[in-house]
Amino acid sequence: MTVPVSAGPVSVGQMREVLGIMRLAAARQVMSRFRQLDSASIRCKTSKLDVVTEADEAAERDITEALLRLSPKAVVIGEEAVSARPALLDSLGEAELAYVVDPIDGTANYAAGVPLFGVMVAVVARGEVVGAAILDPVCDVAALAVRGEGAWLVGPDGAERTLACAPPAPAEEMCGNASWRYLPLPIRDTVARNLPRVMGSWDFRCAAHEYLMLADGKCHFLLFNRTLPWDHLAGWLIHREAGGYCAHFDGSPYRPTDLAGGLLYAPDRASWLDLRRLLLEYDRD
Repeated sequence: MTVPVSAGPVSVGQMREVLGIMRLAAARQVMSRFRQLDSASIRCKTSKLDVVTEADEAAERDITEALLRLSPKAVVIGEEAVSARPALLDSLGEAELAYVVDPIDGTANYAAGVPLFGVMVAVVARGEVVGAAILDPVCDVAALAVRGEGAWLVGPDGAERTLACAPPAPAEEMCGNASWRYLPLPIRDTVARNLPRVMGSWDFRCAAHEYLMLADGKCHFLLFNRTLPWDHLAGWLIHREAGGYCAHFDGSPYRPTDLAGGLLYAPDRASWLDLRRLLLEYDRD
């Protein structure tokens, strides 16, 4: 495929450089420790579902240092850095250029030796997501996107192909994932009761892999409650550039600084409305 050269805040070439940074950090810090961690290398952050490993912290340090060499004036907002310094997140909406980093998405899988985890980086310019990269370090496959210029998959050999979402379908014929465990009551009960009404559902415990499937047309929908930026900004842009539609549960648009409101993804707005009525029992547009 031929990818155009961007004239915006981030170029296609820069996103390829970002991917190179991610691949190097993943090889040095993530894959080198995979299935090698002892109990002292893993600890809980907020719950048993929310863990961090020494690999998360080491990879984030490597990625942060390399991104600052690439863009010395940028702000780097990493998941583990925000865990230590929550005020860092306040700069996301106003920074001229910010990188949002999830060094290992799917840490619970990684810590358990399950090969379903990823590395994600989003580029935000003045409150708008303009670039995105998601890397599967096990298969060395990545998705990249530049705002307004599409999304594409990059293979281990560097070959690229355009990403496109699945075509629209009735909600009853869609498959995907609703991450119900973080939904508040009573929405959690509603979604759990309604989920059997779709054609199929699954949960990888890894948004990175779920976004890769969604943007490549391998599933139709995703539903999330928690909207932490390192978990969703990269996937949101890749899905959008692959032709998909996403909004908060109430239909309002998602912004990088939004930390609530849930996210529902579908192939287009009409199928999104159909899916919202089926899963969330909303009757209004």
